[in-house]
Amino acid sequence: MQIVLIIIGLGLFLGLIYGPRAWVNRVFKKYSSPEDLFEGTGGELAIYLLEQLNIKNVTVEQTDPEQDHYDPVEKVVRLSPDIYSGKSLTAITVAAHEVGHVMQDMSGSKLFKLRLSMVRIAQVTEKMGSAAIIVMPFIGIITRSPAVGGLIFGLGIAGIAFGTLVHFITLPVELDASFNRALPMLKSGNYISESQSTHARVILKAAAYTYVASSLANLFNLFRWFRILRR
Repeated sequence: MQIVLIIIGLGLFLGLIYGPRAWVNRVFKKYSSPEDLFEGTGGELAIYLLEQLNIKNVTVEQTDPEQDHYDPVEKVVRLSPDIYSGKSLTAITVAAHEVGHVMQDMSGSKLFKLRLSMVRIAQVTEKMGSAAIIVMPFIGIITRSPAVGGLIFGLGIAGIAFGTLVHFITLPVELDASFNRALPMLKSGNYISESQSTHARVILKAAAYTYVASSLANLFNLFRWFRILRR
């Protein structure tokens, strides 16, 4: 009986961790068909929207698969091949979502700036945290002090945990880009029909919750490290 409960608990835990990512991928794939729903591509729409917004210092380029994002430092909207060259509802909607982030940047959104600052810090803390965990055994051997080793391990976990926290804080920024920027822009410009806007909402929700899925995956890694620490 105890083994059954453990298996069920593990299944629920893994479902919580990987379920959101699977849902996001399923939504994107579902609305990637038909592939020629629109005349223009996601990349072309992003360029056109920036022109309509009179934003001249931001460019649009193709990037690696599943790496759609707006780079506020280099002022570049980067779209994966399926989005950049795609003509599906997913391609059009995700492209508009990334332009929504450009709008946040250009309008001086405080939440967007806070997220950007925290992401920069998280990039450093995650690297330092990983490095601390790697060197922890050697420090323990040199100092022969379990307390010192435990302290370094704790600092490592804290560094990684901060990155996980940033992903959760990112959610309001993503929801704003989706529903306060991208969707109104698509509807007011008649880029999508009223019936398509219902499906676009689902895609935008998936785009926003991508970071939540990443956070849950990071939590799984933290859980593994905590188990190591208990040993």
